[in-house]
Amino acid sequence: MSTATTPPAPPRRRPATAAERRNDIWLAGMLLVGAVISSWLGQVAGFFAGDTPSLGWALLYSAAVTLPLAVRRRHPELALVVVAVAFFAGVTVRIPDMYVGQVALFLAMYTVGAWVDDRRRATLVRVLVVIAMFVWLLVTMFQAATEPVEGGLSMSGAFSPMAAYMVIQFLINIFYFGGAYYLGDRAYATALARRALEERTDELERERELTAAQAVALDRVRIARELHDVVAHHVSAMGVQAGAARTVLERDPEAARRALAGIEASSRSALEELRHLLETLRTPDAAAAPTDSTVRLSALPDLVAHAHQNGLPTTLTIIGDPVEPSELTQVNLYRIAQEALTNARRHNGRDVTADVRLRYGADTIELEISNTGRPQPGARPGLGLVGMRERAAASGGILEAGPRPRGGYLVRARLPLGAGVPA
Repeated sequence: MSTATTPPAPPRRRPATAAERRNDIWLAGMLLVGAVISSWLGQVAGFFAGDTPSLGWALLYSAAVTLPLAVRRRHPELALVVVAVAFFAGVTVRIPDMYVGQVALFLAMYTVGAWVDDRRRATLVRVLVVIAMFVWLLVTMFQAATEPVEGGLSMSGAFSPMAAYMVIQFLINIFYFGGAYYLGDRAYATALARRALEERTDELERERELTAAQAVALDRVRIARELHDVVAHHVSAMGVQAGAARTVLERDPEAARRALAGIEASSRSALEELRHLLETLRTPDAAAAPTDSTVRLSALPDLVAHAHQNGLPTTLTIIGDPVEPSELTQVNLYRIAQEALTNARRHNGRDVTADVRLRYGADTIELEISNTGRPQPGARPGLGLVGMRERAAASGGILEAGPRPRGGYLVRARLPLGAGVPA
């Protein structure tokens, strides 16, 4: 069953601002004053040899041809139609305004092209006005040619002065209306491009803020994961050693002293790892961060020995030809093994044994930690498993964890080896 998709909305330019609308009112007022002065001066100069309407009609024409521009951005099509009708009527009845009406008509046509989002309607309105103008021009020229005026332009010859005058009129109007049409379309395209750029800038700013927030969140998660792995491992070991020391304190003081010495060593190791972590966090340049950490795959035997000494008999098996993966992969695999052994010691009861297997494949490295214990009833899942999954994902791998069918618990991490260097 197919679902209909809604087509994307056509692009629209931003609406006119209050300042732009106020500027339109000022423009219309100034053009009105200019049209009145132009009509009066044209009448005084006798542009049409005194055959002109009274000044009252000139005032009415001036208002009709300029005041619609006050709403030219809010109602551009209406403003163009009113201005065009007023202009044609004024020229027909010989209003002696020679310039302001033409400026007003140019602005009105330009505004339709620059501000109407319905491009089909904008084209239709402008084309109709242009067609009407040329029809009116043809009619007036036909009248001038068929009703010659005394002392007018001569129509004799192959290319008479009258014919030249008509060609000039056509060319002037073509460039006049063509310029208004072209400039209006260019202004609309520029406005759309500017709005798209502004929206993209806003989007990039939002993405930058989101990225910054995500970076902070990821740093917090990373710090929490590192602190959990360091503290949980050593505190768990110290807890086991403290319990052993308390149990044998009366009957075997030497064993109690060894347990207390183990607590001391674990606390020193925890403090050392915490110091290294804090130094790394305080180093502004990651390339200059301390690199003397022992958290590498080469330290797995020490980790296994530490687990064995703290009540978790553990074996280590390395399968395949060892290679040295990236620093990040080594740290993550070490921490996964550390957390899995800590969980085995804490949550699986007594008499638990563990087995650590590290397999080197052609393009992957696999770490498997299994134990023989049973989870204690009522134990709440902690953050260790979440941290292990995050570490595996950070190196581009996967982690599987869960009870084994034959008993016990299994943690398996499979990470890509990458460009390894033979160890």
